[in-house]
This record gives sequence, C-alpha cells and structure tokens, in this order.
Amino acid sequence: MTTTARRMWVRFEPYHDVTYFTPESRAATDALGCKGGWMGYFGMRAAPLGAASAEQVTSAFYNFHPTRVARALPEAWDIASPETFLATRLTGVDGALRAMLGDDVVDGAAVAEAAELAVEAARHAPTAGRPLAAANARLPFPDEPHLALWQATTVLRESRGDGHVAALVMAQLGPCDGLVLFAADKGLAAEYMKVARGWSDEEWAAAVERLRGRDLLDASGTLTAKAHAMREWIEDHTDLSAEEPWRALGPERTGRLAELLTPLARALGAANGAMATNPMAMSVDLLVEA
Repeated sequence: MTTTARRMWVRFEPYHDVTYFTPESRAATDALGCKGGWMGYFGMRAAPLGAASAEQVTSAFYNFHPTRVARALPEAWDIASPETFLATRLTGVDGALRAMLGDDVVDGAAVAEAAELAVEAARHAPTAGRPLAAANARLPFPDEPHLALWQATTVLRESRGDGHVAALVMAQLGPCDGLVLFAADKGLAAEYMKVARGWSDEEWAAAVERLRGRDLLDASGTLTAKAHAMREWIEDHTDLSAEEPWRALGPERTGRLAELLTPLARALGAANGAMATNPMAMSVDLLVEA
C-alpha cells in the first residue's frame, strides 16, 4: 500500500536529515564541546524534550541501546543547555543546506512556498501519545523560510516516527527485535546495524532466537510469511497514523508540496553522505520510484 503519507515521507525526510550526521552539524556540536558525534546527536535531537534523562530518551528513541544513550546524557546538558542545542542544530541545518543546495536554492521562492505549505501540514501533525512530535511542535517556527521548512519536516517526521514506535509496541517487537526484523527485511548487514544502534553480538543473537521462536525468522535468518505480514502491518499502520496532515492540507496543496520537495529531496539524497548508508534503508532510488 503506497499512501499519501508514504509518498510525502520519502520527500520530506531527506530535508530533515541534513542535521545530526552532516559535517556542518558535527562542526557545530564540536564547537559546543560535545565529546563525539553521538553526544551531539542525542543533545540536538533530544533538546526539544528539555534536559531529559537517558532513560526518557532511550524510551522515546526506542531502538538505541540504553548504554549508547547513557554515554551522552545527561552529560550533554552539563556542556550546553537544551536551548543552546536547539540553536546549534539550526546552525548545522543552515550550513548543511547551503553547502548541498546552494544559496540560490535555499533563499529561493520554491523553498519559501514549500515552507508555507509544510508549516501548515505540520500544525496538523498528531501529537497525542507522541512525545517527540509534541516536543518539536511546541517550538516556534524560525523566520527564515528554509529553516521553517526544516522545523516543519522535523515535526512531521517525529510524529510519524512516534506512530511507528506505537506500531512496533503493538506488534510486541522490542527495540533490538524490531531492528533484527527490519534489517532482515531490508537486506541491511547485522554488523552495521549493531554498530549503528549499539547492540552487542550476544543481544543481537538473543533477539534472533526470540524471533525464530515466534516463527518470524527461519533457520537461515530469512523472514517467514508471518514476518512479512507483520512488517506490512507495521508499515501500513505507520502510514495510516500519519495521514492527518495531508488530509488537512488537501490533495491540491499536498500535491504542490510534493512537487516542490521532490527536487530538493533528490539533490539532498545525492549530496548527503549520511544517506548513502543509513539504518532507515532510505535511498535516492526511493524518491525516483515514489
């Protein structure tokens, strides 16, 4: 099922993704005194929640190992306040967008029009039971259109992500179990995913055994028919829980936003090294096909 929510996600996600793992973002958090890229990542992404504990952030982010989060938080809040991290992530976003798209595009009429439409959509993004969406939705939209567009895409993606976590919980897939199943479905290497999210070999192996016990993986580690059905259910419900912004915006304006975002997403997907390999299994090919 290819829904409007899915089609829009693959267009706005690359715009959101210019922060956290770009050189410009890393330079901004390094300048704060962060001890490595992960501290910068957790500080910037968690900052809308305030000075949240490692336990709160582990819960909200869902698929990171608790010790990966605990190495960054709460120490990050001793280095800089959440408010400073919020300002820093916008600095990184601005630098990354200008480096990858150029000033003419960033300051152009298309981005300004996209920002107006995306902000309207984001105002209708569900936040009930969605902590990251609610935390980002309370923030003011920046005056600069390219940054307002980034803030809007962030609200939209965190709202969708919170809905995805709810679907995983309903499917009774714990953080590591969900990663194992996703990796097997998308052909992502287990070694890469373990490093990306901080799980040990032993924890990964235990998750594999749990999934085999539920008839979700066969002896070779391949998804069973039951697992394919579960994965489809999860993705379909993730999409269904993310449709409200597009219903509110309406087909015509949603189509126009998709038209404006598509060339931006393709350009950013090609220029952003963090998208070459990523735990979401998102690629420029998705943008061509969607």
